Amino acid sequence: MGFAAAHRAVLTAHPSTAGDVVRGLAVHVLIEEPGILRLVYALDADLSRVRVPSSRAGSRTDGLWRHTCFEAFVAPADAPGYCELNFSPSLDWAIYRFAAYREGMLSADLTRAPEISVRRADGGLELDSAVRLHELLALGSARRLRLALAGVVEEDNGRLSYWALRHAPGKPDFHHPEGFALELALP
Repeated sequence: MGFAAAHRAVLTAHPSTAGDVVRGLAVHVLIEEPGILRLVYALDADLSRVRVPSSRAGSRTDGLWRHTCFEAFVAPADAPGYCELNFSPSLDWAIYRFAAYREGMLSADLTRAPEISVRRADGGLELDSAVRLHELLALGSARRLRLALAGVVEEDNGRLSYWALRHAPGKPDFHHPEGFALELALP
């Protein structure tokens, strides 16, 4: 299977939530043919100090951002609205549609759940997710996509750190339009 686009993005901690548990968080973004968005998150951290939800069967679950989870916000470059994708190391997931910035939130109805796998290793974990673009808003017909990439890491003491490709001014806000810092052309 060929790749139409591949990018590596390095996320940074929000200045108000930076700590010493996470050494780094990167995302490999791949647009695979035909119309598959693959996001591979690589967390480099002291896992003995990170709360990582245990893997299970995986299902649609709200509130994943309250614990360690990885996120992407995906918008067509030339149309309003965006989708929020949440993936947990538990293999749970959630996908929401928004008409505009934090407006008109609806759960996305999918015919097939995202594919998610997690691999743990010394010094970190890798979460690999794949979503079919035609299932998300008008993304299947878009020629270019804008993405905001993010992650939430929960430490063993319950403290959360917020990671993003680009942080908007003020408190952590992954939905903010300034966070949509990666643009991809689709085949």
